[in-house]
Amino acid sequence: MDSAYQNRKSATAVPTARGQASGWVTLSIVCTVQFLTPFMMSAVGVALPVLGGEFGASGVQLGLVETVFILAVSLFLLPCGRLGDIYGRRRVFVLGILLFTSATLAASLAGDVALFILFRFIQGSGAAMITGTSLAILSSVFPPEKRARAMGAVVGCVYLGVSAGPVVGGFLITHLGWRWIFYVGAGAGSVAWLLTVLKLKGEWAEAAGTRFDTLGSFLYMGALFLLIVGVVNQAAGPRFQAMAALGVAGLALFFLYEYKKDAPLLDVRLLLSRRVFAFSNLATLINYAASFGLTFFFSLYLQVVKGVAPHTAGLILVSQPLLQAALSPVAGALATRVQTATLATIGMAICVAGLVLASTVDGGTGFGRIVVVLAVMGIGFALFSTPNMLTVMGSVEPLHYGLASSLVSTMRTLGMLVSMTIATLVVSGRLGDKAVDQATREPFLLAMHDAFLVFAALSILGILLSMARMNSPAHCAVETPSA
Repeated sequence: MDSAYQNRKSATAVPTARGQASGWVTLSIVCTVQFLTPFMMSAVGVALPVLGGEFGASGVQLGLVETVFILAVSLFLLPCGRLGDIYGRRRVFVLGILLFTSATLAASLAGDVALFILFRFIQGSGAAMITGTSLAILSSVFPPEKRARAMGAVVGCVYLGVSAGPVVGGFLITHLGWRWIFYVGAGAGSVAWLLTVLKLKGEWAEAAGTRFDTLGSFLYMGALFLLIVGVVNQAAGPRFQAMAALGVAGLALFFLYEYKKDAPLLDVRLLLSRRVFAFSNLATLINYAASFGLTFFFSLYLQVVKGVAPHTAGLILVSQPLLQAALSPVAGALATRVQTATLATIGMAICVAGLVLASTVDGGTGFGRIVVVLAVMGIGFALFSTPNMLTVMGSVEPLHYGLASSLVSTMRTLGMLVSMTIATLVVSGRLGDKAVDQATREPFLLAMHDAFLVFAALSILGILLSMARMNSPAHCAVETPSA
């Protein structure tokens, strides 16, 4: 990599004095949008049956309502984070809120399912612009000694959005109609956009002047598209399995191309030279791969095996993200006294305990143990999420904040994809093409047991990776303040 690129963080950076933006204003705006994006995702999940009835949508089309949003977020996160580093994080952030809000409003007015799916994809693109820059802006505004508590508040808002989506969405659908989910989302997005335009001062573009890696971006997005579509539809036949294989090959080619490029989309040399940065992102991927499927299995378990109504199952399952929302700020405060990598590793160990306990659930298990499992997972994830995010952001210079923020978010999304792929394979192995119902109750319980053991083994691997970043050399140490 040429010396100009290496030194660009000091030579070409746009002035970034932290005093240009109020910490309180920045935190309020970031918390709002970080609440809004998961809220919209989880609330729409509750609305799918009503949407299907109104639009006459097929099961495949309803699946696309959720899938295209995740697909858009995955595809655009990394390019948007890099665009923010080069052209200004605030600029990309503002455009992202505007795009997300406009697509949300458009979706509320959609007259058929095809248009609705299109607007969901655009909404996901806006969400990628927001997610890829918001934590980078937060890290630019808050110095290390204040960043931990701010990050804890933001992570808490993410899980609050996940928790509030089904509850608030269900209320709006019941009393006002599904379109009100999008009216509320568009209103909140408009407020966030106005606050950003009027109150968030300053700009952060430490990589200004660097050329954007257009070819690398298209190579990355094309390969990731093939991989995600192939994995999601793997049961549909060899064609999609071939797509997944092409996606893996494309990503390998992308990494090789990026390694040789002077100004890459993804700085592979940074990953190879920064052990903390690399292992923290891998820990994110593995922890989400090992835990995201828990909700999928418990949702089916509660409704099919235990015969619980959907809204009751939702109230039980929401206990985990609610606990994560409550404890994430506490984890942020702890991160000012304990090494962040250590806290994250402890959190992963607690998740292993929760998954092992989950593997003991059978047809006669009481609701109390389910709640205990969810509580243990909530505690573990709270201790992992905020400290791990702080570790990632503290392991790179401001020049790479956009890359760091978008990469760890991409790892989280891909982890969810891996988790659901494992769940699908395990269920398919035990049930074949049969539906999950009372007739297949026993093989489903066996599949759930198998999956939780696989998830626990993955978590143990994640712990080993997390431990590898502890006590790292000074050049890649985390910016964690002392007490």
